[in-house]
Amino acid sequence: MNPTSEKPIPSSPAAPTEPPRNRPLPNAPRRRGFRPGRWLLLIVILAGAAFAWSKYHSSAPASASGHAHGGRGMHGGGEDPNAPVPVVVANAEQRDFPIYLDGLGTVQAFNSVTVRPRVDGEIQKIFFQEGQDIKKGDQLAQIDPRPYQAQLDQAAAKKAQDEAQLANAQAMLARDDVLMKTKVLDQQTYDTQKYSVAQLTALVAADQAAINNAQTQLDYTRMISPISGRAGIRQVDEGNLVHANDTTGIVVINEVQPISVLFTLPQQQLADVRKAMLGGQTLKVTAVDRNNLTPLGDGTLAVVDNQIDPTTATVKLKATFANADFHLWPGQFVNVRLLLEIRPKMVCVPSAAIQRGPNGPYVYIVQPNSTVAMTTVKPGPEEDGWTLIEDGVKAGDRVVVDGQYRLKPDSTVTISGKGDAAAAPASKHSRS
Repeated sequence: MNPTSEKPIPSSPAAPTEPPRNRPLPNAPRRRGFRPGRWLLLIVILAGAAFAWSKYHSSAPASASGHAHGGRGMHGGGEDPNAPVPVVVANAEQRDFPIYLDGLGTVQAFNSVTVRPRVDGEIQKIFFQEGQDIKKGDQLAQIDPRPYQAQLDQAAAKKAQDEAQLANAQAMLARDDVLMKTKVLDQQTYDTQKYSVAQLTALVAADQAAINNAQTQLDYTRMISPISGRAGIRQVDEGNLVHANDTTGIVVINEVQPISVLFTLPQQQLADVRKAMLGGQTLKVTAVDRNNLTPLGDGTLAVVDNQIDPTTATVKLKATFANADFHLWPGQFVNVRLLLEIRPKMVCVPSAAIQRGPNGPYVYIVQPNSTVAMTTVKPGPEEDGWTLIEDGVKAGDRVVVDGQYRLKPDSTVTISGKGDAAAAPASKHSRS
């Protein structure tokens, strides 16, 4: 062995090495990972339990309350569903029922005249006041008459001149007639004189026509009302020059007593109107204000137009009103009610008794045992809060006019009051 050989250097004890960061330590408990499925299942279970709990606690008090109060719900307020229902009733009556046809109308003057000048000239005087009642023949204005008076005098003078010549010719013809009989005068001279007399006679007649024309022109200077009526607003004042071809006129005069109302009806109702007129009936017409409540006057049907308007499928009618109180005025819009007929002894009920259901109109009729029966009816026209019943109700039946909303067939009722047409919320002049 070589003594000089180096001895092996002993190695120092190895330093402890750090285990990997993500590797579990030996003998350490293993950690479980996050599992979302289990949490989702737990949430669903808790939500179902909460819903069941709330459902149970919300239904239990209501059920208990329903049992405690005898079944409140549809009958509400804790009322006994078998308790009698208080209602107001009215008797179905047998009465004469009027049948009206309703339309829209416009008031028109019975006669209307625009007073225009018929000759040229200056207006010297106005004799009427605006809005004044005018009588037929009253003078309304005076046009300067002097030019026309001069023309009249000239025509009269011309006639006088021609009459003198005619008288002279007639005297000469009389002498020639004597000479002709004694055969002193020849036939040609006699005929000439005879035709001269005829010519002068025609000339005098023409002069008289000129006089008449001049007199007419002079009369036209006095503007006279051709009708009786009420004067409107004056269009021309004194001192203005007017002409015969003016279109505006001096004033408009409307005759308002009597007065006319022009209205329309659907063409489907024309046959009923003509049938009544051909039967000799005088059809009554009532004019009502636009609120359909205030009557303005009664009149009679005067004429039905001779054609139907193809654009609106309506026919025009005209009625005449006395208009004693001046409730009707030209240009006014009114509702018109034409009384077509009166049906005698018809069964009628207050309009408030009629209800509408899926099977049509019906009423509740109170039976002798104080129950109600739902009865389908066939209603007709309505008038003054009453409705004509064509089928389903007979006179004397007691019908419910108030409280129907709490009823059902065979409900027991107690009568809390008597009703009539006043219970119906209908206007006095309701449409048929």
